Amino acid sequence: MSRARLIAAWRWFDDTFLDLGREFRFSYLPPLMVYLAAGVSGLTAIVGTFFVKENLNLSAATLAALTFWAGIPWALKMPLGHLVDLIWRWKAALVYLGATLIALSLAIMYGLITRPVGMAAVMPLEHWYIVSLLLAPIGYVLQDIVADAMTVEAVPTVDARGQAYDDETIKTMHTTMQTLGRVAIISGLVVVAVLNITLFAGVAQMSPAEKTATYALIYLMALAIPVISVLGVVLASVVRGARGARLRREGLSRERIVALLDTRSEETKPDWWILGGGLAFVAFTLAIGLASVPFDEEIIFLGSMAIVLFLMRQLIQELPPAVRGALVGTAIIIFIFRATPLPGPGVEWWEIDVLGFDQQFLSVLSLITSGLALAGMIVLRPFMAKRSIAYVVIVLTIASGILMLPLIGLFYGLHEWTARLTGGVVDARFIAILNTALESPLAQVAMIPMLAWIAKNAPPTLKATFFAVMASFTNLALQAAALGTKYLNEIFIVTREVRDRTSGAITTPANYGELGWLLIVVAVLTVALPLLTIAVVQATRLRTSQ
Repeated sequence: MSRARLIAAWRWFDDTFLDLGREFRFSYLPPLMVYLAAGVSGLTAIVGTFFVKENLNLSAATLAALTFWAGIPWALKMPLGHLVDLIWRWKAALVYLGATLIALSLAIMYGLITRPVGMAAVMPLEHWYIVSLLLAPIGYVLQDIVADAMTVEAVPTVDARGQAYDDETIKTMHTTMQTLGRVAIISGLVVVAVLNITLFAGVAQMSPAEKTATYALIYLMALAIPVISVLGVVLASVVRGARGARLRREGLSRERIVALLDTRSEETKPDWWILGGGLAFVAFTLAIGLASVPFDEEIIFLGSMAIVLFLMRQLIQELPPAVRGALVGTAIIIFIFRATPLPGPGVEWWEIDVLGFDQQFLSVLSLITSGLALAGMIVLRPFMAKRSIAYVVIVLTIASGILMLPLIGLFYGLHEWTARLTGGVVDARFIAILNTALESPLAQVAMIPMLAWIAKNAPPTLKATFFAVMASFTNLALQAAALGTKYLNEIFIVTREVRDRTSGAITTPANYGELGWLLIVVAVLTVALPLLTIAVVQATRLRTSQ
């Protein structure tokens, strides 16, 4: 390799990896700890999958519907985000509340695993599982809202001597902060994947009692999640105090230090449209949900969308006219990209029952996904900085569609053909690992440019509100995806074997015959919906080049 190429390669490595490390600031650490806790929440994902499959009589469509309900709290980020703006100085209390709810959710699952008979005496295990499933997202959404607000506070506007940074430097810091936030989440997933691989070593030889003990241990370890997030809030106070001490040593007055440490030039005034709309959303959701009316999920989704769109319209009036259209166009593109339906839990059941993927191998896939996603986000950081969100979504959409082909191929026996040709080397697990490795770097990329845009351009007194309003809108996309997943699983019926817990008799036989068509339809929708949306948006006044 020539000297020029070596220099170019070094510059790329320096700009991509080393520069991110140089841009890190200690003040970024508190919100990163809260994000890390969100990533570590994946510790119980594999255990949860096997527990539901082995112990609960819940269909794929029902589980998809539960995903819809579990996503409802994330749509509440808008009024909760505005609440954070209003109680800015006391926002840490929401992290403590969230930590309590998360701990309670984990405690319920621990009880289901270790004392199922006693829990069942109070109410059915399925009902306990639903309670736990709904408590956790409430806790995580409270912590996530505060973490978003903390990312704004973490980016200093002045240097150690009290001199103001220029706009370009502040923009770079915000982009770095948001990138590191995604890195922290995925780093948490890496940690839990390594733990799962270790804990599930030799799972095939474990007795049922040993598996139960391992499951219980994982839920006990997961209690570290709320502790990490609380420590992040405590560290934020320490960082603020240290920053003030530095400025005092520079000879600045107390009044000047308070002004510099306060990221807001004025108090936030209550927006009663947002607060009222949030209350209307809660009342509307509870009324429809508790009434058990037909099409309750669809009614809640449409009503929620109407409320969120109305509140978004009120909020974007705070932006200059020149950027409103671009923000709306960007939000629509991201919405449709995230709203494409998924195959549902039937894929994991099929991988476990037919392909023989056990807990440890699924943990290996999780580690590959998390590790390469982490590296991919860093490598793709320059790409995200230079390209518009529309362009990024086009690339991710096409890649996502292509990367569904190996999974479809596995269903139709691709691994049997490749195994014969390669002497058993390229089997189902080999293809799954290769496909996971290729797909992993795409994770979470699409949201980073939008988060950085909000952090820089939103009005100073409404940062958390803007984060929350856009998150509510894009999280409603996940609700739409959950509904789409439920519909597809009602059309293409996929069932795993379910046995009676007492007699051991088969109550529901396994049937994966329609999984292939389900995967094909999902792949087509994954590509067609986002590309069509981008074409329409870019042809209107909502065109975005950001």
